[in-house]
Amino acid sequence: MKIKKGYVLRSVAGKNVVVSVGATDFSGMITLNESAAFMWRLLEKGISISELEEALAKEYEAESDVDRELIKKDVFEFCRKLGDAGLIDE
Repeated sequence: MKIKKGYVLRSVAGKNVVVSVGATDFSGMITLNESAAFMWRLLEKGISISELEEALAKEYEAESDVDRELIKKDVFEFCRKLGDAGLIDE
């Protein structure tokens, strides 16, 4: 799974935003929280859903209450939203 060409993540006024740089089927901007921006950066390089889940779990492993099922749910939901918006190639 990979972010389609034509979309980039930028920091604007301290916020993570996705903007179109040439893609014609998207206008506007999407704001991402820190976890979503972390996943976006991995998806820019290309990564499987299971690898994305592992990376997110590892990122938050210092927190003792990391719930693997919640991570799976969050990754699935984030990827679904990106897919629905036409921002990823599978």
